[in-house]
Amino acid sequence: MQIMLSTILQVDSAATAATLAPQAVEQSYSLIEMCLKGGWLMIVLALLSVVAIYIFGQKLWMIVRAGKNTDFFRREIADKLQSNKRRSAMDFCDSIGTPLSAVIKRGIEKVDLPDAEVKAAMEAAGNHEVSRLEKGLPALASIAGGAPMIGFLGTVSGMIRAFFNMANAGNNVDISLLSSGIYEAMVTTVGGLVVGIIAYFAYNFLSARIDSVADGLEEGIEAFMDLLQQDTQEQQQQ
Repeated sequence: MQIMLSTILQVDSAATAATLAPQAVEQSYSLIEMCLKGGWLMIVLALLSVVAIYIFGQKLWMIVRAGKNTDFFRREIADKLQSNKRRSAMDFCDSIGTPLSAVIKRGIEKVDLPDAEVKAAMEAAGNHEVSRLEKGLPALASIAGGAPMIGFLGTVSGMIRAFFNMANAGNNVDISLLSSGIYEAMVTTVGGLVVGIIAYFAYNFLSARIDSVADGLEEGIEAFMDLLQQDTQEQQQQ
C-alpha cells in the first residue's frame, strides 16, 4: 500500500512539474528581420550592394556587347576596304557601335597618312575605349574594400552598446540587455563581409574581361594594319 501511494505521489508531482514548466516555443526569423537587427549601418551596406550590382550589370552588358559579331565585322570591313568603299565602311562601323568598330573607324579616317600615324591614332582610340569600359571599376573596388570596414564598425558600435546596457543595469544584468548590441555586432559583420566579397569577385571578373577586350582591340589593330599593307602592295604591283 505504501509503495502504491509513493508511486501515485511521484506521478502527480511529475505531472505538476510538467504543467508548471515553461513550454519551449520554437522561434524562427526571416532574413529581413535579421538585417533589421543590424541597425542603421545595414542601410548603408544595402545601398552599397545596390551600387555594386548596378555597376556590375552595366559593365557586363557593355563587355558582352563589345565581343559580339567580331569575326563578321572584320570580314565586312575587309570586303569594303578591298572594294575601296571607305564611306560605307565608316557607316558600317557606326552601325555596329562597339569598341573595335570605333578603333577601326579611326584607322579608316587616317588611312591616307603614314602607317605609323595610322597605328598611333588607332591605339589612342583603343586606349579611350578601354578607359571607358574601366569607368566605374574604382567605385566597385572601393565597395569591396569599404564594406567589410563598415561591418567592423557595426561590430564595435554593437559591442559598445551591449556593454553600455550592461553597465547601466547594475546588478540586474539580463541577457536581453545584451542581445540587441550583440545582434548589431554580428549582423553588420556578416553583411559587410558578404557585400565586400561579392564586390571583390565582381571587380576581378570585370577586370579580366576588360583585359580580354583590350587584347582583342590590339589584334584588330594588327589585322587592320596588315590589310592596309596588303592593299598597298597590290596597288604597287598594278
